[in-house]
Amino acid sequence: MYYNYENKIQQFDGSALDYLNSQKGLYDSLLLVLDRLPALKDSLAKRRLTVFAVTNKSFEISVGNLNAIRKRNNKAPIYLANMDIAQLDTMTSRYLIRGKYETQDLSTFVDGLMVNSIVHNYPMHVLYQKLDASGFKEGGPQVLTFSDTKESIFVRYWQRTPTNAVNIKTNNAIVNIVSPGHDFGFGDFVTRINN
Repeated sequence: MYYNYENKIQQFDGSALDYLNSQKGLYDSLLLVLDRLPALKDSLAKRRLTVFAVTNKSFEISVGNLNAIRKRNNKAPIYLANMDIAQLDTMTSRYLIRGKYETQDLSTFVDGLMVNSIVHNYPMHVLYQKLDASGFKEGGPQVLTFSDTKESIFVRYWQRTPTNAVNIKTNNAIVNIVSPGHDFGFGDFVTRINN
């Protein structure tokens, strides 16, 4: 069957923070971290952003990996509620990008677009793709590949993650949902937190 898949843009009447709060059981870990980072939480409520929302599963993967290593080294476990706040701020801010970018804005950049995080002006990269479906070339869902550039111009050093959903419009932001298999912190979580 051939059809032209259309990824409908969802509209949410409220801020990006309101949206995260409305999705019960999906973003509890992110919301816990944001409670510890009031400036980032305020940005999600008020600033024009592109948000790459990280689900509970991503945090579970990262915290699980951290505590498995800590256990092998006879160290006590660490959890989101009590880990180093400066490191959490650095990692979390990378998922919040200055300005609102919908997929249509990104689709014209064949090699993707370099963007900056809101707090530390850290360079990230977003690549738009429209996947194939049922034999119809580019007839499937829209996907963004979100990359931590590791401050390198060489793509081979970047850490990447796909999105599961894109273009959720809120009153102040565009929210994209990061794949639940993503390791929060783009591979840096254990190194940054395990001290």
